[in-house]
Amino acid sequence: MDVVRENAWEIVERLAAVSSEADRLGMARFGITSAKAKVLGVRMPVLRAMAKDIGRDHGLALELWATAVHEARILACLLAEPKRVDEALAEAWVADFDSWGLCDQCCLNLLDRVPFAYAKAVEWIEREPEFTRRTGFALMAVLAVHDKKAEDARFLAFLPLIERHAEDPRNFVKKAVNWALRQIGKRNAALRKAAMETARGLIARDDKTARWIGRDALKELESKT
Repeated sequence: MDVVRENAWEIVERLAAVSSEADRLGMARFGITSAKAKVLGVRMPVLRAMAKDIGRDHGLALELWATAVHEARILACLLAEPKRVDEALAEAWVADFDSWGLCDQCCLNLLDRVPFAYAKAVEWIEREPEFTRRTGFALMAVLAVHDKKAEDARFLAFLPLIERHAEDPRNFVKKAVNWALRQIGKRNAALRKAAMETARGLIARDDKTARWIGRDALKELESKT
């Protein structure tokens, strides 16, 4: 007998049933708010458990994204099939990002697995919208952690881009730039040396954002030596 699949709105109802106003307010205190999507207040462990129970389902992922519910969109990133994500879909979803939570979860669970991840990371950081640029740098950070087989050259190529955008003072951009620099430096000894040199160069600048990025990254990377 065929199993009847839940539709997106039935899943949203389930999400609403396990949501918490206290969790929603807690998310807001950490900057997870949205003008484009309704935030219910559901914790990530609950979303991961739901995703594991449902399993990969690309069609359902598209339906969940269309609900414009924050947690449904995170669930969509967990259910989507990376091989079926083309550039047009990636662009459409990134254009909807307006919180660091959605941005980072999509990078951590989906965008780092698409075949054009490196190219898009470079492309997105050159765009002006705050969360598009954050996506590019967050993707660099996640690739540095997840892509164990990548050659150092891929990440060395990111360092001049980090230098170029290290003076962007917007909170969610500068934190992503810092994240990318730290994760690149933590891959191995050679990249640590290169990242530390980049950090020292940022510390020497007159710009306070660049100095903060450099000091924070250098502090962590020095503790790993």
